Amino acid sequence: MVPDPLLERFPRPPTAELFGQRVLEFDRARGTIRLSFTATDAFLNPAGAVQGGILAAMLDDTMGPALWVLNGEETYSVTIDFSVSFLAAAKPGLLYGEGRVVQRGRSIAFLEAQLSDAEGRIVARSTASARIVKA
Repeated sequence: MVPDPLLERFPRPPTAELFGQRVLEFDRARGTIRLSFTATDAFLNPAGAVQGGILAAMLDDTMGPALWVLNGEETYSVTIDFSVSFLAAAKPGLLYGEGRVVQRGRSIAFLEAQLSDAEGRIVARSTASARIVKA
């Protein structure tokens, strides 16, 4: 993956700020992206792990940008359905999201993502169908 000037125009929605989201790299031609998130103590459940809904939102915020870069910032994704599997407890600190466009049609795209901790352990993964909407 090669950095691209598109990175400078990457949208910064409020959730990106909340989750400390940073774009690390992407490959426009392949429809892949790698991001980092900062899981803070404010995101913890009573067991001391990052709450599942927060992880799901991070996954969603990984898949959508994969489609955005594939389409050269000309479209956004609107999630139609979304499935998440939680594989391990996530602790506070850096989490890494890797997203990709599995298949893109004219109006629907199929996406997937995974979140890993700093040790490389996958903590959650997801798949989604999304409507492609012009920017």
